[in-house]
Amino acid sequence: QVQLVESGGGLVQAGGSLRLSCAASERTASTYAMAWFRQAPGKEREFVAFINWSGGSTYYTDSVKGRFTISRDNAKNTVYLQMNNLKPEDTAIYYCAARITGNGSSSNRGYDSWGQGTHVTVSS
Repeated sequence: QVQLVESGGGLVQAGGSLRLSCAASERTASTYAMAWFRQAPGKEREFVAFINWSGGSTYYTDSVKGRFTISRDNAKNTVYLQMNNLKPEDTAIYYCAARITGNGSSSNRGYDSWGQGTHVTVSS
């Protein structure tokens, strides 16, 4: 299993921005679809965005469309989540996930490896 390490979380005021990174331990991850999920306190883990292996296809949950952008740099085995215009309801632990097949999925059951998560807190 590929190892995933997230970074970039923190505390930010509403309207601010953060960029999350997810570094994969293996170069084979460049052939994997990657995704971001999040879990707010007391809630189930939910899908945020995915990107296919080449970066040519992305998909977002409705609540983050126009504010978040997922991207990847396969030369660095890293996936990013640029989060702009953050809202208090974006507060959660954000998890990176990898899927061996090259096409993404919005279901958390479709992913083979998960990171430990990075905390994002948005104050009002």
